[in-house]
Amino acid sequence: MRDLDVRTALRRELERQHHGDDRTMIVEEMGVWSGTVRVDVAVINGELCGYEIKSARDNLLRLPSQENLYSQVFDRVTLVVAEQHAAKSRGLVPDWWGSIVAVPESDGTVALKLGRPAALNPSVNALQLTRLLWRSEALTILHQHGLSKGYRSAPAEKVFRYLAGELPLELLRDEVRETLKSRPHWSRKRGGDESKVTIGANLDPLRPSAGAGGGIGCNGGDALIAPAIWQPVEIRTCE
Repeated sequence: MRDLDVRTALRRELERQHHGDDRTMIVEEMGVWSGTVRVDVAVINGELCGYEIKSARDNLLRLPSQENLYSQVFDRVTLVVAEQHAAKSRGLVPDWWGSIVAVPESDGTVALKLGRPAALNPSVNALQLTRLLWRSEALTILHQHGLSKGYRSAPAEKVFRYLAGELPLELLRDEVRETLKSRPHWSRKRGGDESKVTIGANLDPLRPSAGAGGGIGCNGGDALIAPAIWQPVEIRTCE
């Protein structure tokens, strides 16, 4: 059972659930942490929900790091796993994460069986939430709230930190979701404002840090310009 088999079944089920709801957008391979990490499927409407797939051909080595990051951003997260990963994966994610077990059928399709529904995330991180945005999008939000003065030429990370500190979390969540839903395209253009994101040298949470301490956060030292890795994906607004 391949990742594609599970993804196809999941996409079909999500489209069924949200059929006719023009307020919902389903995005594959959505970038997180300024695009350096991608969640398999995201559903954006009144909430931001992530779905991470672990097929029979996958392992769980990256799951603890992915859990750490996704738990800072998404309102709900659901892990979609092959049967062989079901028991072990439960100990690697918090109780509020949901679970779906992917089971191969005799006709070659995949059936999805609900393990537990996802609950609301108790601790969304405002800064990580702003890193879902492009720099220009964050500046637009600041401008709409009369806060962009002095930040129009600032590096992306400085803009993200300022936005995260200025808006109340609930308002920030609403602004980020609406911005993501209105984004005209999901693949980064080469050249121009959207092609590069200024981030701290140790900001990639799934890459071992060269500095002491490692982990998530800014080191306050030299910065690098890292190409964002958003890839062309299907964007489906359920109709």
